[in-house]
Amino acid sequence: MSLFQEPPEILKPLMFYDGRKYTFEANRLRLPNGSEGDWSCVRHPGGAMAVPITSDGQFVLVKQYRFALKGRLLEFPAGTVEVHEDPGVTIRREIEEETGYRAHQWQKLGEFPLAPGYSDEIIYAFLAQDLELLENPPEQDEDEDIETVLMTSEELEKAILAGEPIDAKSICGFYMAQAMLA
Repeated sequence: MSLFQEPPEILKPLMFYDGRKYTFEANRLRLPNGSEGDWSCVRHPGGAMAVPITSDGQFVLVKQYRFALKGRLLEFPAGTVEVHEDPGVTIRREIEEETGYRAHQWQKLGEFPLAPGYSDEIIYAFLAQDLELLENPPEQDEDEDIETVLMTSEELEKAILAGEPIDAKSICGFYMAQAMLA
């Protein structure tokens, strides 16, 4: 589902790549204001993210290796929305795979574009509470290198403000959750 419905006119397709989780396209376009030029875009089916909070108020995050950045980032659990899948279904699966927790209480925090300068990806954010640590969590995907990390609100905010490697969707999700819980 797109939040925005003011598409440009495609004057000439220039390039198309169909990847495992996204596509890339470059086109000569006419924008709604009439200007013309060559633009490229990553087309992504969307992502679902959980902001899990334990009963004692700790945030459940993952430290995950990201090859594009050549290092590990602190993130909330998230995953790509499969074709025709509801983001709520996506995140229920992903939180268990990535953290070993199951949430029994869910609230939608909202949705937002992740990187609109070059991608159409929308993140669907959820607050996950009433957590249960699973005895036999599902196996992580083969390509995931993930460690679960618990942090208090104060520790996480300090890490954000110190510029520790934390992805943008997680920073946004943290502040959305803080506002909802206030």
